[in-house]
Amino acid sequence: MPERVNNFQGQSFHKLRRDCLRRGAFFKDPLFPATAQSLFYKRKPPPGLTWKRPREICKDPRLFVDGISTRDLHQGSLGNCWMVAAISCLASEPSLWKKVMYLCSSLCPPFFTASSFMASSQLLSSSQVIPDHVDQEWNPKHPEMYAGIFHFRFWRLGRWMDVVVDDRLPVSSDGVLLFCRSATPREFWSALLEKAYAKLNGCYEALEGGNTTEALIDFTGGVSEPLSLDREALSLHRDRRRAFFQTLAKAHECKALITCSIRPAEGETVESVLDCGLVRGHAYGITAVRKMRLAEKLPKTGWMSRLFMVRMRNPWGTTDWTGAWSQGSQEWQQMGRAEREKMGLIVRDVGEFWIDFEDFCQYFTDVVVCRLVESSLLWWSSHWREVRCYGEWASAPTSPGTPTSTVYHNNHALSSGKNNAKPAGTKQRGNRKEAKLGESQPKGGKGGMCKRDKAVNKVIKEDDSGEVGGWEAQMDKRSRCGGCINHRDTFLHNPQFMFEVRGKEEELLICLQQEDRRIRRKDGGGENLPIGFEVLKVEVNRCSRVQCVLEQAASSVYMDSRSVTLRGTLTPGRYVVLPTTFLPGATGHFLLRLFSHSLVTLRELREDLLSPSVLQCFLPQPTVVTTVYLRRASGLSLPKQKAPDVYAVVRCENDTIRTQVFKAEGNPEFNLRAIFYRRYPSTHVSIELWSRGWLWDSVLGKARLQTAESERSRSHVIDLQGGHSRSGNRGCVYVETSSSVCLTDL
Repeated sequence: MPERVNNFQGQSFHKLRRDCLRRGAFFKDPLFPATAQSLFYKRKPPPGLTWKRPREICKDPRLFVDGISTRDLHQGSLGNCWMVAAISCLASEPSLWKKVMYLCSSLCPPFFTASSFMASSQLLSSSQVIPDHVDQEWNPKHPEMYAGIFHFRFWRLGRWMDVVVDDRLPVSSDGVLLFCRSATPREFWSALLEKAYAKLNGCYEALEGGNTTEALIDFTGGVSEPLSLDREALSLHRDRRRAFFQTLAKAHECKALITCSIRPAEGETVESVLDCGLVRGHAYGITAVRKMRLAEKLPKTGWMSRLFMVRMRNPWGTTDWTGAWSQGSQEWQQMGRAEREKMGLIVRDVGEFWIDFEDFCQYFTDVVVCRLVESSLLWWSSHWREVRCYGEWASAPTSPGTPTSTVYHNNHALSSGKNNAKPAGTKQRGNRKEAKLGESQPKGGKGGMCKRDKAVNKVIKEDDSGEVGGWEAQMDKRSRCGGCINHRDTFLHNPQFMFEVRGKEEELLICLQQEDRRIRRKDGGGENLPIGFEVLKVEVNRCSRVQCVLEQAASSVYMDSRSVTLRGTLTPGRYVVLPTTFLPGATGHFLLRLFSHSLVTLRELREDLLSPSVLQCFLPQPTVVTTVYLRRASGLSLPKQKAPDVYAVVRCENDTIRTQVFKAEGNPEFNLRAIFYRRYPSTHVSIELWSRGWLWDSVLGKARLQTAESERSRSHVIDLQGGHSRSGNRGCVYVETSSSVCLTDL
């Protein structure tokens, strides 16, 4: 079902266009005027710059000429290759531009002819970056229907924004478009799209420096996931290299958008050129991934060898690669044109080139895959579901009440390999490096999502001034900006969102996105917050905010990026995600997205203690909180006797928690953690073990334990009593308990 589209700055394209046609005047955008303030906020416009409409630049302007392709894109004089590379990825895959809105209107407005309408029916992608393009084209037969107004759509923090612009474009003194332009002088879709994106971000100069990931998300609403590219490991281990190639091939097959770059090392400059012709800190798009066999003996290959190849494109529209399989290379010349076409080794557009995958792994350091959130374009073997939740890192409220959180449920699909990648950020042309502020390496363990037993040790030095520590000491517990897990005193003050994995272990993808701040660059701001998140495994019956860290299930890297993503597998249980900024005290809005194969709900935990029901209002208030960790049981079956199907029941006052059934298990590993808010601390906690039967279940044994009102973690080994055993003893249970005064669970 189509998502709702919001009008950026309250401007409605259709209302403005109707008004212009009624008045017989071309649209002039008052919110993004044809002045220097729309261009730059630091430097001055070049001499001789003018603003012109397309038909003042050429006689026969068009929005599209022969459809959309990567040849339409030339970066111009703006350092926004990150944006142009993202557009290039969209344009390189025709199927991404097919979702056209066939309008049965008698209007045939700007930039279009009836004959070219059918040719352009293959243009628009599911992202709808260029909506109802037919209603924006120009028909020379009806020039009176042209109003000089266009609109484009971008996805921002979970919402599609419709951005309106007029068609006045900045032109240099030699009569050429100053910024992004097409190789075909009378084609203007890329220049107008860039103008709309500049308006969304404040001005053209605000597009200087960025990350392709940001643009891919803005253009598609997809989920960008960085893939680990360990050059040393890939060069030494062929199996790893082939597995990584297969990951890229599957992602490309499922229409994911892929970009890559070479991160400059310390002391190296952005846009410096390597001996092979590749450019450091520059964004390239991957337009094809091929595996093939060669029947001829070629250098570096041999007879009948496999050839792993990647086709790439430089947004500058130039082919810089000079290594193997570059244009004019020995490998390229030894293979005839017919054979190259048969094998799919074709170059479609200017700026494209082929590179052997081994060379690709040798030079490139960062790869980002953007998976489109649409069932027909994502996961190749199964369907994914998405749940969203908005939140805010906020200071303590000055008045009662906290902001509301909205949850959206949608069915989507997703694709990719199982790489749980955590690479550092990528420098691109004119781009500030995305610093990898911390990284947690997975610790062995089956099916874990970066599981570890101890706290993650993030690798970043704090401010030597001591301001952070002082701030922590003064933090109000009602604040929701506690910083990362390094800040133990304030970490749990962050927003908390709970979900549950049921039945069996499940692969999940979690994506945290912060609000875009680029528009603040004109006012001296605009820097992204370093963000990340922790996933904690909590008690199976928890419904209130977590007060202490019991078990970390997963941890993302912390990056000053608009989006941080983590993929992994979690075992059944209840979990809490804590989106955080790296340092405490930073405020801002965010969107948390969770993708799973089964139906998973996500909701924010707001209260430290749930409000009692109407009936409980007449009872004493809870005074003690007790955590019971039922680890395992042993000795439930006699020698040479079939083990029973076992489950456990934990009871405390009026609360009952039951485990799943463990089939034919004499020593079941329950690993059940439950929390109880107790009104009568002197009462005991009961643990019952049951055997599942055909007609009815029977008790194997019971255990009772008493806890102090305040005690740290304490281990118990308790013999089971009662049940249907003649001896009255059927094994034992291993339990850990801890208790504290209410509202502080330890």
